[in-house]
Amino acid sequence: MSYVIVDIEADGPIPGDYSMVCFGAIIVEPSLSRTFYKKLKPISGKWEPEALKVSGFSREETLNFDNSKTVMESFDKWLADNIKGRPIFISDNNGFDWQFINWYFHHFLGKNPFGHSSMNLGSLYKGLVRDTSKNFKHLRKTKHTHNPVDDAKGNAEAFLELIKMYGLKVGL
Repeated sequence: MSYVIVDIEADGPIPGDYSMVCFGAIIVEPSLSRTFYKKLKPISGKWEPEALKVSGFSREETLNFDNSKTVMESFDKWLADNIKGRPIFISDNNGFDWQFINWYFHHFLGKNPFGHSSMNLGSLYKGLVRDTSKNFKHLRKTKHTHNPVDDAKGNAEAFLELIKMYGLKVGL
C-alpha cells in the first residue's frame, strides 16, 4: 500500500459540468521524488473565470491542453508503474480533489485505481491534535502556489512530519 497525495485545479465547482484543468500527484516517501503532472483540455463549454484564474491559465490556453482520456490513462499507468498494491488517495481538500479524480477515472476509464475512498489530511491533523479548529498547513515546507505538484509536495511534507511527530504507522 502506498500513499499518493493529489492536488487538482479546476475551472468550476463540480466535475462533468466543469473541467479539471490540471493535477499533480506525489508518492509519499522520504525523497518525495516521484511526481506526476498533467494539464487537461476542457470537457465542457462551461467555466467560471474566477475558478480558472486560480490555476493561472487562460481559457484559450486550456483549449490546447491534453485529451482527458489520454491523461487519465497516463496517470493510471504511472500509478501502476510506481505503486505496489492499491494506492491510497490523500488530499488537503479531498471533498474537492477526490470528486474530480474519481469522476474522471470512472468517466474515461470505467474504473478508479484508488477504489472508493480517500483520506483528508486536514481531518487527520485535527484528530491527532484533538482540536477541530487547528490547521496543518504550517507543517508545509514547499510554498503553496496553486501549481498542483508544489501543493501536493507541501502536503506530503506535512504528512511526513505528522508521521514523525506522532509515530503514525503507515507502512512507508
